[in-house]
Amino acid sequence: MRGLFKKFKDGLKRQTPTFQKAFNGIFSAGKLDDAALEQLEEALYTADFGHETVEEIIEEIKAAYKADKEMRGEDAAKIGATVLARVLKGAEGRVQVGQHTPEIICLVGVNGSGKTTTSAKLAHLYQNEGYSILLGACDTFRAAANEQIKHWADRLNIDIVASQHGADSAAVAFDALDAAKSRSRDIVILDTAGRLHTKGNLMKELEKMHRVIQKQEPTAPHHSWLVVDGSLGSNSIEQARVFHKSFPLTGLIITKLDGTSRGGALVGIYRELKLPIYFVGLGEQPDDLQPFSAENYSNAIFGITDE
Repeated sequence: MRGLFKKFKDGLKRQTPTFQKAFNGIFSAGKLDDAALEQLEEALYTADFGHETVEEIIEEIKAAYKADKEMRGEDAAKIGATVLARVLKGAEGRVQVGQHTPEIICLVGVNGSGKTTTSAKLAHLYQNEGYSILLGACDTFRAAANEQIKHWADRLNIDIVASQHGADSAAVAFDALDAAKSRSRDIVILDTAGRLHTKGNLMKELEKMHRVIQKQEPTAPHHSWLVVDGSLGSNSIEQARVFHKSFPLTGLIITKLDGTSRGGALVGIYRELKLPIYFVGLGEQPDDLQPFSAENYSNAIFGITDE
């Protein structure tokens, strides 16, 4: 648990200097004051936590401060982390592998959200847990996508089913499921092409893939996860709404939480859509995709140690 918390802490501390300066200044200071509370409120809004969540955090800290004018920054941090964890109660997604053979996971999202890299990292994570994996390279629209995911598959020694650039992505998905069954793989991960949620024709292609997958396996996909760029903030909520209509979602993966001032984006998404968050991306290395923990996330945001 300590190692997992460190991943969150190290990843989130790489956020922009303005965000970290505000938080560090407040919580490392001695006694709290009105100016520090205003600074905290501004920092939370900048980080894209959303109005409702910011108000809950600030109101509880203000109430505690009103009762105790000797209250210190670290006390405010603990209150903030507690409120945030409460807001995210129920947000942690957990997969019970073994209910289906194979377990079919499909990743969707807009261009640039990190689906291909996330597919490989997810395969790496489950491989380390002892499961046999097959990757389906269904992003046939982006010329470099096949090369990218094949490189990852070679690097991680994972089976892959791919086709040439421009091939029918639904057909690749069908072949990947067929191969996973014939090779008795535990999990198949389908990496789909990035598409703008505002483009109706591309969303219809996603609907086609969904139909083809269900012809191969009526209960599939067992997990349909939207991969969201955590730096996009409130725009991510509209993405999720539209994708949910075309390709019913069962959860989220939030990427790029390192190096962004908007570490609160996932809170707004969960609060709006109540889709569980399965994993978060905290860096570029294969093991930087980590299971989401509301407690670790909340503590890391507010600088609470795990001691």
